[in-house]
This record gives sequence, structure tokens and C-alpha cells, in this order.
Amino acid sequence: MRVTGGLVLGAMFISMGVVWGSAQAQQATPAATAPDGVTQVPAVVEKPNPLKRRLTDKEKITQQKALKEELKGVYKTWLDQDVRWIITDTEAQAFKQLTNDEERDQFIENFWQRRNPSPDSPENEYRDEIYARIAYADEHFAAGKPGWLTDRGHIYIAYGPPDDKDQHPSAGAYDRPMDEGGGSTSTFPFEVWHYRYLEGIGDNIDLEFVDTCMCGDYHYTIDRSEKDALLHVPNAGLTMAEENGQSKKQDRFSGGGLEQLGGGTGMAQQSQSKEFDRLDMAAKIMAPPPIKFQDMEQFMASSKILTGPPFLFDVRTDYVKVTNDTVIVPITVQVKVSDVTFETKDGVSVGKVDIEGRVSNMTHKVVPGGWFGDTVEVSTPSELLAATQKGYRLYWKALPLKPGLYKIDIVIKDVNNPDHVGRWTRSINVPKFDDDTLGHSSLILADQMERVPSKEIGGGNFVIGNTHIRPRVAVNGTVASPVSFNRAQNLNFWMQVYNLGIDEKSKQNNATIHYEIMDLGTNKLVLNTQELASALSPNADQLTLEKSLPLASLQPGQYQVKIKVNDGVTKQETEESAKFSVN
Repeated sequence: MRVTGGLVLGAMFISMGVVWGSAQAQQATPAATAPDGVTQVPAVVEKPNPLKRRLTDKEKITQQKALKEELKGVYKTWLDQDVRWIITDTEAQAFKQLTNDEERDQFIENFWQRRNPSPDSPENEYRDEIYARIAYADEHFAAGKPGWLTDRGHIYIAYGPPDDKDQHPSAGAYDRPMDEGGGSTSTFPFEVWHYRYLEGIGDNIDLEFVDTCMCGDYHYTIDRSEKDALLHVPNAGLTMAEENGQSKKQDRFSGGGLEQLGGGTGMAQQSQSKEFDRLDMAAKIMAPPPIKFQDMEQFMASSKILTGPPFLFDVRTDYVKVTNDTVIVPITVQVKVSDVTFETKDGVSVGKVDIEGRVSNMTHKVVPGGWFGDTVEVSTPSELLAATQKGYRLYWKALPLKPGLYKIDIVIKDVNNPDHVGRWTRSINVPKFDDDTLGHSSLILADQMERVPSKEIGGGNFVIGNTHIRPRVAVNGTVASPVSFNRAQNLNFWMQVYNLGIDEKSKQNNATIHYEIMDLGTNKLVLNTQELASALSPNADQLTLEKSLPLASLQPGQYQVKIKVNDGVTKQETEESAKFSVN
């Protein structure tokens, strides 16, 4: 701002000088008298304004250097240190072109906001996390230079702590795995960081760091043989093949590859054949982390008009009690495959849909954990594309929310046709389940329902508790609209019942569950049965009702399934119903 003010002030002084000089010129020039007696004032020629003069190439270069030199202090620290490992090249170049502190402050604010998982929150979780990671790196990875400047600090700041570490700080004896050639050797200190998943890079990522200087400065390497302290010692640290006479140690250095792991084992040779994959991963890991779906936020945060054809999709929300203060809200997004743009290459057709959503409260703030999103991919042999396009693809996300009113915004984008965007906004009322009131979850009609392995209980797509249940979603309708099945399928329905009364003497529940299926075309019951809660779980105050019914016996038409619970202990009743159609 001081530079801008100085330029303005200087311009004022120069302008005043021009006017004052012109006035003096007028006073110094004698007036001429025409024959008719009219006095004629000679024309005044203004001097050229040096500020409007076109700059020479040399002056432009000098001016650009001066602007770059202004980037110092806190702004230089922010660019060169704070965001060094997470800023993109385009952002860095844009920041360097700014000419005043006001613009830089605005840029920094927007930089963090683009990465904020809760944009409407006054706090920025991502920014706070990055500075916490920098502090951790400085404390744990310093090695003659700040920890943030080391390779371990770089990876830690950009991607966070690994899911697992294999550390060898004391070096010494090392038994190679078979994919490194087998055999025993001695190593420099090294670490292997394992990430189960990194956005934009892939699954099961192993990153190796080696301290070849024995000074605590572990550098990232894609050459697993670099940690071998006996690599260049003749006849020492031999691989299994070298010990068996199948190859010679000097053969390691004749192939010209990235690694000198030794030959003779199929796994080692296969691993070396993936050099380009390792180079590609190194390039990705050293690049700034991606800013996920940043171009889709504008459709949520504003009323921007969609420029292309609307991308229609369907959404279903359900409610399942966890505690009195927490309700799981499964959100199911359904996309019609025929609406997705496919690209075909090498006989394979691939379509992708980016999905991003947020849940905000009544004060328009995104709730903690309220951002969600992913990419749904449809891949099929090109000759089967026409058949694949007749189906649907589902995305599922279960969010824990407190009882109350919320707004859900969801945006989807056709990756192969960026102008093909869809937007969905609805309000939801998450119910409160009181301890003394008989209640129930949503009644979910599903085309898939099965038990999951114990390790998958409570997690994974379409998993509620110990059941995998994939809801049917009404097409172009609401939650109350009928969902569609065909006669070859089973009708699976799932519902939980809460707060059953327990008899004080018997310590058992005493409720009756009625099941009805009505043909809405004839108003006749096609199913009317009941069972006792005590036969399912006699001592439980909560029940999970799971039923499966073949639809082959039903004629095409509209139907309604109803579940009614009569509690003989509390004398309360509750019921829920859902419509479906059979094709």
C-alpha cells in the first residue's frame, strides 16, 4: 500500500507542476492585438506527461524485478515455507504476480477457503491441520535443516501421518524379502511408510526413506537397493541367487535400471519391470495434493445458472437411531447410466460421475463431517455398453447427525462432459427418538440384503449394523413414491423398532409385529401375518426386522407394505409403510 500511495502522491505533484508551468508560460508570452482590437491569446502547448510514456523493454524488466522483490517478510515465508508442499504451480505463479499486500491477503484467504472441508465454518480445519503438521515435522524430522524442509517432512505435511511405519533406525543386519532378491545384507537407517489410500495416487502406497549419510536426514527414494550399505562391497551382502551361483553381483550394475536388486528371482525381475510405475508414483507423490471437486463448489455456494443440459438424478434419505443424540442418515444417490457420457478406448467404455454434497444447519453452516463426495465409475466392454446403459449406479454415504433440521445440497458432474451438471437441494428433519416413546427407523425396501463378515460390521457401502442392504430409489419421485422391482427379484424390507417395554417381572418384552402387503389396484391384502417380539429377542428393547419375499407370485401393479407394532407393556403403537411396484 505504501508503494501505491507514493505513486498517487507523485502523480499529484507532477500534475501540479504541469499546470503551474503552463500558467507561467501563459504569463511570459505577450498577448497579440488583432487589427480589430480584440486581444488574441497564443495557444499553449502542454508538455508530455512522463507517466503516460510507453515503457521500454528494459524498464519493464526493471519494474517486474522490483515487484518480485516486494515479496518478502510474512508473504515470502507463507509461499516458500507454509504452503510449499501443498500449493500448485499455477497458484504460486499467480501469487508472485500480485502487486500489493491487500491482494496477497485476499489470495491467502481464498487459498485456504478452497481447501476448507467446512467453508461456512469460521474455523478452517485444513489450515489448522497443515500448521500442526509443520510443527510436528520440525520437532521430529529436523536434520541440520528444519524438519519441514526434509523429504519426510514434505510427505508428512502434504499427506499426513502414514497408516503404518516399518522403521530401522539402527541399520545393521537386514533379511531382504524375495521381491528384493532375498539373502542378507547390512543397511543404512531406513523407514517405509505405508498409506492405505492417497487421493489421486492409489491404494497401498509404500514410500521408502533412507539415511545414507547416517546424519538423520532421510531422503525419499524409489531405489530400494539404495539402503544396502554393502551394495558396492565385492562379494558381500549377496542375494539368494548370487549365493546359489545363479548370478553374479556385478551383474546388478549392468542392466541400467533404477534398482540394483540382483537377478535370478522372478519376483525381483517382475518388480524391476515396473520401473515406470515407480517413476509415475514418485512424480505424483511429489506434486501438491489435489483440490477435490473445487470447480463444483460454485454450484452449491451460489445460484449459478447451469449452462448445459441438466444432469438428472434421484436421492433417498433414511434415518437409523444410534443413540438419543445421534442418528445415522444414509444418503443414497442414484444415477441413470444412459445419462452418463462414455469414452471408449481399446475396446473398453468408461463413464465417470463426480459427486459432492454437504449438509448444513439452519444457520447455513456446514456441520462437522458434513462434506462428502466421491467419483462413481462405470466401466464395461464397448460391445456391452448398450445393455449397461439400461441400468443405474448408486452412491451411498451414511452421516451421523443430531436430531434437528438440516439442508442437503448435492451436485453431480459428468466428467467426460463438464457442462453436464446436476443439482439437488432438500431440507430434512432428523427425528429424535425419546427413551419413553415407541419408535422406529425408516422402512427400507431393498433389492439386496445379506449378512456381512464380522470385520465389515458397521462400515462399508450399504452396511447398517451387520447387514448389507442396498435401497431401491424411486425414479423422478420422492421418498413416498413407489420404488420399482421386477418379478424375478425378491422384495427385501428392513426396519428397526426402538424402546420396546420390558415387563418388570418376566424381564421380557411383549409386542406383536404385524406385516401386511396390499394390492393398491384391488385394495386386497396379499400378505397378512404377524410374529411376537419375544420370539425374535425376548429380552431386547430394540429389534431389527428383516424379511425377504419372492415377487414371482405377485401380478404387475402397485403395492404397499405396512409394518405395525403393538407393545403390550407400554400400550403404545407405531407403524410405517412404503409403496412399491412390480413390473
